[in-house]
Amino acid sequence: MPKYSVITPVYNRPDEVRELLESLVNQSFKDFEVIIIEDGSKLKCDKVCEEFNSQLDIKYYYKENSGQGFSRNYGFERATSDYFIQLDSDAIIPARYFEIVNNYLAKNWLDAFGGRDEAHPNFTPTQKAINYSMTSVFTTGGIRGKKKNAGGQFHPRSFNFGISRKVWKVTKGYKWTRMAEDIEFSVRIIEAGFKVGLIDEAFIYHKRRTDFGQFFKQLHFFGRGRINLSRHFKNELKLVHFFPAAFTLFCISIPLQFLIFKPLGFLSVILLAIYKVLIFTDSTLKNSSIYVGFLSIIACFIQLSGYGFGFMQEIISPNPVIQNEGKTKGR
Repeated sequence: MPKYSVITPVYNRPDEVRELLESLVNQSFKDFEVIIIEDGSKLKCDKVCEEFNSQLDIKYYYKENSGQGFSRNYGFERATSDYFIQLDSDAIIPARYFEIVNNYLAKNWLDAFGGRDEAHPNFTPTQKAINYSMTSVFTTGGIRGKKKNAGGQFHPRSFNFGISRKVWKVTKGYKWTRMAEDIEFSVRIIEAGFKVGLIDEAFIYHKRRTDFGQFFKQLHFFGRGRINLSRHFKNELKLVHFFPAAFTLFCISIPLQFLIFKPLGFLSVILLAIYKVLIFTDSTLKNSSIYVGFLSIIACFIQLSGYGFGFMQEIISPNPVIQNEGKTKGR
């Protein structure tokens, strides 16, 4: 049996799967299998997977569309190792990733772990700006990839998330297929008493979205997901999660501030200008690019407003999302 099983659902992303598999071929530690679950895609990646048959222990499955959560369950059911590592299809894995994970678990066992994500040097300026906004201390991204998130226990996210077979057997995997399904899974793992932590050096390069329109939609969905999660776990709604909504309301209220009391409006504009300068300076220094620094201002405002609008929409929604539980069918 391989020591690890890579579980990756994919939907209409054959080119990204190729990059993922190429990075897995280059791993310094090679004792793992790769399980690709095609989740009802029209643009299949079966031919891409076939190209790697001689280089990887790879298995490809096609099933009807059910969403990422249930597709991961489908992969867990077919994995042969005792430790499952979930990686998104839009990820590139550094060559020492599995070596780092294996060495860490040998010395400091974790029943479940998560890792960080970073921007690859070859990413586009927009992708680097999006990565900055999702990891910056100047947005709520500052609490991601930390040992404690928002004042609580670290919650691994599905783009870089390992679990033991025992965790799978006890929890039965994902109960939801969307809307914060990975956080819900993490919460149940922690509540079951398993040891969960961050392996800081086990980072991946995560592409996320490639344009700002897609990024807004994704963050809008994340905002809705947080409220949906809080309906099931009250303690998972922290004060920091209200920040994007408060920021969004603050920004759209500025014209009204000028109408009511001009000095207040001018003060708000000055505060926003300072905020933009901080983002621009920090991102420019971290990415060594003035252009990425400028794009990071746009990305941060999109992140906060997208999340904020989704957060507020789900709060007032007369029809809350009802999560479906169960197994998926496939072949």
